[in-house]
Amino acid sequence: MKDFITIAVFNFPQEIAVLKSILENEGIVHYFENETIVSVDPFASLAYGGIKLKIHPNDREVVQQILDNLNTNLKIV
Repeated sequence: MKDFITIAVFNFPQEIAVLKSILENEGIVHYFENETIVSVDPFASLAYGGIKLKIHPNDREVVQQILDNLNTNLKIV
């Protein structure tokens, strides 16, 4: 996972709930850096730079399309 890249940053755990489910259903290997600390202390989001969606570079286009669809349809990301 050391080669993973950050493709999106979120401020609150609620923002990643739907996205997390979609990525898991698509079988895309990912992780959300700082998810736990921000869930415990939401004010820590700014200090840690938010919740970072990390993916493998090969999945960039697919994940970007998912993010674009969520942003267009749901206005949550």
